[in-house]
Amino acid sequence: MRGMGNMQGMMKQMQKMQKQMAQAQEELGEKRLTGTAGGGMVSVTVSGHKEILDVTIKEEVVDPDDIEMLQDLVLAATNEAIKAADELTNSTMGQFTKGMNLPGMF
Repeated sequence: MRGMGNMQGMMKQMQKMQKQMAQAQEELGEKRLTGTAGGGMVSVTVSGHKEILDVTIKEEVVDPDDIEMLQDLVLAATNEAIKAADELTNSTMGQFTKGMNLPGMF
């Protein structure tokens, strides 16, 4: 019956880890990450859950004759912010899967 004690201990550890993961996910959602483009002319802020929260475009970058450039700047700033959110997620959540070799996990 020694195996049952090990199993109970392992289940408790898994429950603790699950609770810690949920807490970490919640904290990620509260993080704010900003990507910029055009030397700060365009900035996009996302949450740690990759939800776009804010887009700021400085007036001097708005040229009605060059909408494509503005679109490119918004796209670049958005991609930078999302990349930062991905990196934060990987560093935060990766601690839970370190050494487990679980495909598809963070």
